[in-house]
Formats: sequence, C-alpha cells, structure tokens
Amino acid sequence: MNFTSSRSKLVRAAATGLALTGLLSACGGSGSGDKASSGSGGPVTLPFWGWANGQPEVVKAFNAAHKDIRLKYTKVTDQLTMQKQLANAVKAGNAPCLVQNTAEYVTTLVSQGALADITPYVSSAKSTFNAGSWASAQVQGKSYGVPTSSAPAFTILRTDLFTKYGLKAPATWDDFIAAGKVLKKHGIHLTNYAGEDPSTLEVLAMQAGAHWYAIDGDSWKVNFQDPGTLKAAQVIQEIVDNDLDSTLSFADYAAVQRNYDTGGTATRQISTWQMAGMVQNFTKSNGKWALSPWPTFTGEAAKTPAGTNQSGGVTLVTKQCKNQKQAAEAALWMSTDTGAVGTMANPETGNGVMPALADSQSYVDKAISAKLLGPNYEPAKKTVTDSLPTVTTDWTFGPNWTAMFTELATGWAKVVSKEQKVTDLLAHMQEWTVKDLKSRGISVEG
Repeated sequence: MNFTSSRSKLVRAAATGLALTGLLSACGGSGSGDKASSGSGGPVTLPFWGWANGQPEVVKAFNAAHKDIRLKYTKVTDQLTMQKQLANAVKAGNAPCLVQNTAEYVTTLVSQGALADITPYVSSAKSTFNAGSWASAQVQGKSYGVPTSSAPAFTILRTDLFTKYGLKAPATWDDFIAAGKVLKKHGIHLTNYAGEDPSTLEVLAMQAGAHWYAIDGDSWKVNFQDPGTLKAAQVIQEIVDNDLDSTLSFADYAAVQRNYDTGGTATRQISTWQMAGMVQNFTKSNGKWALSPWPTFTGEAAKTPAGTNQSGGVTLVTKQCKNQKQAAEAALWMSTDTGAVGTMANPETGNGVMPALADSQSYVDKAISAKLLGPNYEPAKKTVTDSLPTVTTDWTFGPNWTAMFTELATGWAKVVSKEQKVTDLLAHMQEWTVKDLKSRGISVEG
C-alpha cells in the first residue's frame, strides 16, 4: 500500500516501547535448516511454512532456479493455526526457517525472541519495496523478514441484486446499512460476520481513527473506548441488531462461498487476495460482481484500513534457522522475482495479493479477475488504484497482540450471536489488555 513515513515512525516507536521493557532479545541461536548431507557441500534445505494459494508453485520455481538452496514447503491450515504451531515449534526448538505471516504479529514474535535480525542480508533491497510494506517487517529499524504484499481495500458487491432492488453502491456506512435493510426484505444478507473473526471490528476502528495501542513516554497506552472505536462499534451494532449479517463460520469455507455465489449475501469489504477464494469456488455468479470504494464515515474523506490480515504480508526468518542468510535470500526472491510475484498476484494461480514492490500497479490486472467481474473488470482497476493513497498510516500493534486478538475473538463470537453488545466487548478488552500487559511486566497506562 501507499504508506507514508508516519507508519515507519510508529513502528519504530512501538519497538522502542518494547525495548524499554526489556522484551526484545538478541538474535542468533540454531535450529532448522541444514545441508543435504553434513559436510558434503550439498544444497541448504530451508523449511518454509505458509498457507497461501500459489506458494507450492513458487517454491517449485525457486528450487528449479537455485542449486545451493532448496525450500521444503509445509502448508498450514490458516493464520490462527500458524500462530499456534509456530509458538509450539519455537518452544520445542524446531521452528522452520521461513514463515508466512502478517504485519500485526511481527512485534509480538520479536518480543518472544522468535525471529532473526536479517538486516545485513536485506537492507540493500529497501528501495525495491514501498515504504509501508518495508516497515511492516521491521521493529526498531531492524528487518526480521521481507514484505510480500500490500493490499488495497474496497467493497465487492452483487450488481444483479443491487440493480434488481434499485440500490446503488454504498458510498458511506450509512448507505451500506440502508442497502442492507432493503436487501433484508428480500431474504438477502448484507454481509457475513464469522463469529471467530473480529477483524471487522479492528479494521473499522482503524478507519475511524482509533488507537488501541500507542506509546506514551516510556510506557504503552491502551484505549479501546476512544471516539473512533465507538464510532466503528455503532456501525457494527446496527448491522447485528437488524440481522443484516449472515453468521457463517470460515471453518466451513465452502459454505461461506456458496452463500455468496447463490446470492444469500450480497457484499464483502475485502482486498484483492480474498477474490481468489471467490474465483476458485463460484459456479453461478461469475461476471455479476463489481468493486466500489470502501465506505466512508458520513462527512469524512476516503480512508481505508492497513496493516491487518488484509495487507502487510511478510515472509519472516526465525532465530532458530541455522542458515539465516540463505533464508533471507529465498524470501527476497519470492517477493521480487517477476514470475513468483505474478503467480501470487493472480487470484486464479495464487492468493490475489498486490505485491509489496514500490511499483505494483502493473500487477492490478493480475490481482483482479475478469472472470469474476465480467463487464465490471475495467472499472475495477481504477477502484483498486484509487484506494492505494487512502490507506490508514497511524496504527501500531501492541506487544501482546496475539493474546489480545484471541481474547477479542472470544468476545466477538458473543457479539455476533447477540449475547453481548460491542461496547461491552470493548469495555472488557480495555480492562483485559491492561491487566495482561502488566502481568508481562510491561509498563502500561489505560
């Protein structure tokens, strides 16, 4: 995405706060990655864990192009599974060399001593990437991985349903809710809120100007009840209260996709990579989808979220890797090789991510699908490129993000099932996050 320098400053500030708590540990150590036969001079084998479509093909291409390094790919189910398996592997001393991940977990992993500082091996490539993406793999000015993606954000909607019921693409969240109330009369849901995935709350809060974590002097400041977060909560609460959302779990991914394909749900706020699942699973609605800008809050300028699981993709190198230089080389190749980048950018062969490269606009035609969008394909290109300058740049992730997000997910499930209000969840998260940081010996206000 088209981040500005303020994103980099916030990442550095977050790391400074961690350093003050003594949580950042030195790099080094040994672990995964070895020679094919000890002392034989054979190729270095690097275990690589990921979950994205297209990675097996990229690994094959890498192995074909390199004699001295080989990647051994293991497919992990999803992001949450990766966090658990990686934590267990680190404890057991057998972490893989390379790990697919997203920006929100980098600070946490560094604070846990899981990642290697690969700055000496990758710093010369900095200008190849856009500034925001480069920062997503850094903590305190040190690189712990190589960025893989930067993703624009927008709404994708069923044009046939919107046309049939006289609706226009929603420009604001008020428009979005109003459209949902019309669709509800015809048995159609506006969007889907999976009970295990609270990222909707995160990205709307981010867009609204919230700051769940910030640095205040030599301590962290936590605020889950600022005006931006409460504004986001109001939108979500109205959608839930009016039953405008379907509640299908991503655990049954096929059912979620069928629901969209058959017209049970009419819109999603997504990035390019999420179109891959639609392209690969739809059989009925191809050509009936269009892109429109991410809705704004009424009276506010266009603004879209950044740095979540929608963007900020990184390939990280673990501290336990014995061959960190070669791992860094492999990570750089996967993010810069024209063929590899093209494979991942295409939703039909990869996961439809926009590359992290400084110049990624040439990949827009690969990152969106003519099959899915039909006559709306050409206009969609402009929607994608127009969203790049609207990305939020003033968000930072706390040192206990993984634990916090897990707790948030538990409460989010209760919001989706109407067992509690969004504001109740936020009040709980305020208290819980402060208490959790204190239990880790981290200075915190809130």
